[in-house]
Amino acid sequence: MPSSKNSTFRYAIIGCAAGIAPLHLQALAQLPASAAQIVGMSDINAERGAARAAESKSPFFVDHREMLERTKPDIAVICTPHPFHAPLAIDCFVAGAHVLTEKPIAVEVQEADKMIAAAEAAGRLLAINFQQRFRPAVEKARALIDAGEIGPLVRTLCLEPWFRPAAYYRSASWRGTWKGEGGGVLMNQAPHTLDILCHLAGLPTKVWGWTRTRVHQMECEDSAQAMFEYPNGAPGYFTASTVEAGVQSRLQVIGDKGALELVGDQLTLYHFDPSLPEHRLNATEMFSSPTVKSEIINVPEGNGGGHLAIYRDLQHAIAEGRRPRIDGREALMSLELANAIVLSSYTDRAVTLPLDRAAYAALLNDLRAGRK
Repeated sequence: MPSSKNSTFRYAIIGCAAGIAPLHLQALAQLPASAAQIVGMSDINAERGAARAAESKSPFFVDHREMLERTKPDIAVICTPHPFHAPLAIDCFVAGAHVLTEKPIAVEVQEADKMIAAAEAAGRLLAINFQQRFRPAVEKARALIDAGEIGPLVRTLCLEPWFRPAAYYRSASWRGTWKGEGGGVLMNQAPHTLDILCHLAGLPTKVWGWTRTRVHQMECEDSAQAMFEYPNGAPGYFTASTVEAGVQSRLQVIGDKGALELVGDQLTLYHFDPSLPEHRLNATEMFSSPTVKSEIINVPEGNGGGHLAIYRDLQHAIAEGRRPRIDGREALMSLELANAIVLSSYTDRAVTLPLDRAAYAALLNDLRAGRK
């Protein structure tokens, strides 16, 4: 196993025929040849998988276990649909490999728990491809929060339109199905959004959610809404949809000293003078508000949130003996929130976190069997 940043890491790709796989291959190609070597690719789609492996001059396998046994990679990259992430990752840990898997970490928290436990038992790292945490605007927002610039949480708001036409769902039979994908917009389009929300604001303690299949001919939800209650009582509001277009994504994190708003890649910091608690107590005028000054935060241009950042971080984590920035426990937060929204919607009640694993597993089994 490589032990320095300049060592060569041996990679195996599982699900190499997937549409997302080229982005991983591009990232690997951007690493120095001395730092990364693809030793094998596998996919159950033999024709497409073999063609992609040939492009990279890599050995191809239909059976991922045979590939793991024969190539003995340092790192296995999982690009398959999410219902397969957990069993594949566990196979990789048994084979002695670290794992990088596409988002979301799994379909349900119970599976993610098993992946995290398997990684720890094997003494290997589990990294999840939430590359948007490396966007300069997101990194700066987190740094401002850590520095205490906005103070204790007052509210969050998250709006995420991910318009998709019907052709998108027709492109693969597994899309938008409970068996093939384990969910709709919450499992496919919204995980990055939920991850950034959790990264900046943490997990709420209570979730009220409602999901709907409004216009698409699919089993799962094409839109999802939720209200949150955070540990200090602050509220949060969330909406994600594949039927809406025309408005940029928007994330607000409001504190009692200031606020952050991320619209696309534009980050704005709002300063309150004095703070909300101070003004509430000391203001003498009935309708006065604190002075609010806004500042657009300059962040580096360029794609800081690409797959390459994930690969560099994972290699450094292995070499330095530390956790990757988005490990299994970090990635678990967004999945737990997504599962909670679905469970709340189908039970028509508020759901508390940590999520009841058995309750969600039972619901998912019913949905897959068509009993809901």
